[in-house]
Amino acid sequence: MTTADHGTGPTNEVPAAFERVREHAFHPVDEDSFTVDRDLGEHGIAALDDGDWRVRLLAVRDLVRAGTDAAGAIAAGLKADDVQVRTVAATALGVLRAAEAVPALEEVVREDPDPLARSAAVVALGRIGAEESLGLLRDRGKNDDSRDVRHQAELAVDRIAKGAVAEDELAEAFRALDPDAFGRLSAGDEAPEFSLPTVGGEEWRLSEHVGDGWTVLIWVFADWCPVCHREFDELIELREAFADADVSVATVECHERYRGSVMVGRELEPEYWFADEPFVEAYADEVWWPHLLDRAGAVGARYGVDPMAFAVHAEYINRPATVVVDPSGTVRFAYYGTFWGDRPSVAETLEMVRDEEFSFEHEERRKPPGEETEPR
Repeated sequence: MTTADHGTGPTNEVPAAFERVREHAFHPVDEDSFTVDRDLGEHGIAALDDGDWRVRLLAVRDLVRAGTDAAGAIAAGLKADDVQVRTVAATALGVLRAAEAVPALEEVVREDPDPLARSAAVVALGRIGAEESLGLLRDRGKNDDSRDVRHQAELAVDRIAKGAVAEDELAEAFRALDPDAFGRLSAGDEAPEFSLPTVGGEEWRLSEHVGDGWTVLIWVFADWCPVCHREFDELIELREAFADADVSVATVECHERYRGSVMVGRELEPEYWFADEPFVEAYADEVWWPHLLDRAGAVGARYGVDPMAFAVHAEYINRPATVVVDPSGTVRFAYYGTFWGDRPSVAETLEMVRDEEFSFEHEERRKPPGEETEPR
């Protein structure tokens, strides 16, 4: 029996978690599966203190803590009227590898009107390793109305074929989430120490990379993000420039090992709608920096990155963020984006480090009504 196979919390946590989600007024998601700021009518969330991500993240935590003993109660959430409830229920069932919930998840994949819920159920089936669902997933990978669901189905088929189920550490990371540790950094703060695994299985510790040079941490979304791949292209192009400036770089993704491996080209080559040419072979030879797995977004939540902040391409992802740490371990720059494209480019970040002048604001940065946002 693995740690993902049994309950560690009371079953009565399940209705309480669903109720918190049901009662929260989330920003809406449009027909293209993008979060829309309710006040601005634009993609993203302008307010950095918005609590959508926290409600979702802690709901998944509590459902995972209830464990597979509560799988039936969690699966009941798949029939809720609220798409947010259906989404967190599917997410938790996948993290738990709750095989008994496969029929209920398949029903969501076939019948749910919302691509957000269908996508979460597809991801869950992949995490569970549901071989009996391969026919359905192959069909949805070709025929679902949502491009984003089709993409997640392609990944799910691949990981099931490889036996790449969600690792126990993913459930452990969700169970261990502590909201008292959540925060947000500002220039002048000491960078919180952390250790995360790379996609290759090595441990990367922040304290081992500060001291002699600068460190840049870039939280990326997922493999379906064209902005993230453009940043990867910049990192590849600027390898020597970073070395000459004595700057270490780590990219961070709030996913488990399989998903992080897809991002860096170590798995399949998906049929991306934004790429004219494949890049898996190039990445295998040219990704020179460590890509870190921030399971459950635990480190991101400490750093202010807000895991599960936005729905983009039918998946909840973290707030885009770039953090620069100087050789003394002090944060010199902490930028938190307000939509999927809001942060400095890799070249702009390197220039700031070289000049030791940290001031940036994206020209399309979302600003809450009545508020002026200072460059950060």
